Amino acid sequence: MVISQVRAYAHLTDADLDAFGSELDTLRTRIEEDLGARDAAYIRRTIFFQRTLDIAARLTIQCSRSRAGWLLGTVALATAKSIENMEIGHNVGHGQWDWMNDPEIHSNTWEWDMAGLSSQWRYSHNYTHHVFTNILGMDDDIGFGVIRVTRDQTWRPEHLIQPARNVLLALIFEWGIALHGVHSNRDRVDTAAERTAGRKALLRKISRQVTKDYVVFPALSGRRWRRTLGANTAANVLRNLWAYLVIFCGHFPDGAEKFDPAVLTDETKPHWYLRQMLGSANFTAGPLMAFLSGHLCYQIEHHLFPDLPSNRLPEIAVSVRQLCEKYDLPYTTGPLARQYFLTLRTIHKLALPDRFLTATVDDAPETASERRFDGDPAWPADPHVRYGLRSALERRRQARRSRMPWRSGG
Repeated sequence: MVISQVRAYAHLTDADLDAFGSELDTLRTRIEEDLGARDAAYIRRTIFFQRTLDIAARLTIQCSRSRAGWLLGTVALATAKSIENMEIGHNVGHGQWDWMNDPEIHSNTWEWDMAGLSSQWRYSHNYTHHVFTNILGMDDDIGFGVIRVTRDQTWRPEHLIQPARNVLLALIFEWGIALHGVHSNRDRVDTAAERTAGRKALLRKISRQVTKDYVVFPALSGRRWRRTLGANTAANVLRNLWAYLVIFCGHFPDGAEKFDPAVLTDETKPHWYLRQMLGSANFTAGPLMAFLSGHLCYQIEHHLFPDLPSNRLPEIAVSVRQLCEKYDLPYTTGPLARQYFLTLRTIHKLALPDRFLTATVDDAPETASERRFDGDPAWPADPHVRYGLRSALERRRQARRSRMPWRSGG
């Protein structure tokens, strides 16, 4: 079952949790005070590079006479779209560069190159997802409404086809995000007129995107319009697949936990920090893959500090890992292929009714809870000890290491 006692699951005392939160606050302050010209230069350089790559890719598609040239241009265009979507659009939309006071590079003005409307996404993502991360019934990103990723979601016959749904969602991911945003917008407004306005705004954005990619650019290619249309379609699909892969590997592999709404009762900032850490997962990546993924290979750090510039996440990760070691907290990470394998395993396994599953609801690899420790001799039965004191700390650490794959990258 989902976690209802975040601090208990992490085996921290109140004093430990306060100290943990204070160290993260200090880390945030240090980064904020250090922001300056090199960070502004980074995002401007990234935007310039992305736009240059986009133009070069389109020229290659248009001018090349060989299939290899078309393929090269298509891959370059998909790469440019991925950079715009993830390293620029996603991060600018989070307000990571608002401190620059640049009217172009600002969360309120940037409109990204995908079907979804930025303003609707900012609410569904920045607020609903990042504030209520992985809280069942409150965070719509848990399975995006079409995929069962925890046994706490009631199984329905339609889940039998969720492996196929997963493939379809990957191919049309930008359209899924667009619908996700407009549905979230519908839930937050009060009148039918406001809901209608939200739908019309999304339709206008979709119309612009479809016209640009599938009408204007092919028309500009003259008799070679089929090459351009095919390249644009392929580039959008490749960008969708990459964005889907990065997002799913940050939210659904083993170790990315889910929570009961009860965790919000008297939730403090240190509790929120801890929930973000427990509910997110990283994947290992070098500088190039980190850049292409929008630095969302550092999903844990991004969830701790969603409005800090993405180029700072690698250095933040060093300190966060040290804190996890200091407080004996999980730091869920692993190779991209492994994280996706674990995600696929969950998607295919939970397509089946619970009676076909073997692990207990409190000790399943895809979703655990503090109740997984019941009966553990290193986990005291007295709730006052269980949820407040660190007796037998070393024995509990040894038990946790033997029962959970955190230390080995799971």
